[in-house]
Amino acid sequence: MAGKLPMAVIGAGHFGKFHAQKVAASQHAELVAVVDIDIARAQEIGGPLGAEALSDYRELFGKVEAVCVAVPTHSHHAAASDCLSAGLHVLIEKPIADTLEAADALIELAKDNDRILQVGHLVRFSGVAAALRSHATRPLYIDSLRITPFQGRGTDVNVILDLMIHDIDLILSLVDSPITDIDAAGAPVFTESEDICNARVKFANGCIATITASRISFKTERRMRIFQSNNYLSVNFDEQSLNVVKRSDQGNVFPGVDIAEHRYEEVDALEQEIESFIACIRKKRQPLVGGVEGRQALEAALIVTRKLQEHARFVMGANSGSDFG
Repeated sequence: MAGKLPMAVIGAGHFGKFHAQKVAASQHAELVAVVDIDIARAQEIGGPLGAEALSDYRELFGKVEAVCVAVPTHSHHAAASDCLSAGLHVLIEKPIADTLEAADALIELAKDNDRILQVGHLVRFSGVAAALRSHATRPLYIDSLRITPFQGRGTDVNVILDLMIHDIDLILSLVDSPITDIDAAGAPVFTESEDICNARVKFANGCIATITASRISFKTERRMRIFQSNNYLSVNFDEQSLNVVKRSDQGNVFPGVDIAEHRYEEVDALEQEIESFIACIRKKRQPLVGGVEGRQALEAALIVTRKLQEHARFVMGANSGSDFG
């Protein structure tokens, strides 16, 4: 494939804007158009980047070879399926869809049309995540925290599909074992869906992961600790740092324990994600996070949501019959 890859961005919201900027700046792609049902918004984002503004993504067919889909989650299936059916490669924002049936349909369409389907799990493209995969050989226990102040966007889905799914996807890739059980608790606070959640995930190989996500905190914090035989890993995604703590005869911090501190260059994860998508198209290789991986993360996230709702019903029932208060 010679020359720049003609691409478009569907959805000119908060994330769509950044997708458009990264595609326009790529040496390997040409941003042909920005699409949004609000044509003024499409012009606002696409105009300065030299891209055509469109209100209907079907006008893209025959003009581009690939698209970034950054529309609300409930519209993922409709937009992505039409594009895949038209022979376009698709990079779709996480989660892949709002139901497993929709995710399965997209995976089959990509396969039937021999197109690349990539899901936008950004954490996988950070420098520290790549290093983490080489150090996490056999996780036994994982403790994950992802909290952020309330920002008012992404609230078309709950905090599990908005934030927690990033860590679910990464943990699934590190543990590489089927889930056997999930417990969850949380609550809606500022929105009608869950804004804070804690999930305990058990895997067939014995690993247990405790995952906490909140979008109503006073600060932003993204950390993960991974415990395994003879060492544990402490990751700070905000600082792109990884500390490896292990047993040692000498000990560089205190007797019997060594701590190796690693810092990784801050990379633009979205830029890396889009460049990887383009490379997969050019080289006809499978993406780091394809449709199957996106579906696995969605399935776990939906189970967490169901368990959380079951817990909420239990709490309501218990309180209604309480002799206290």
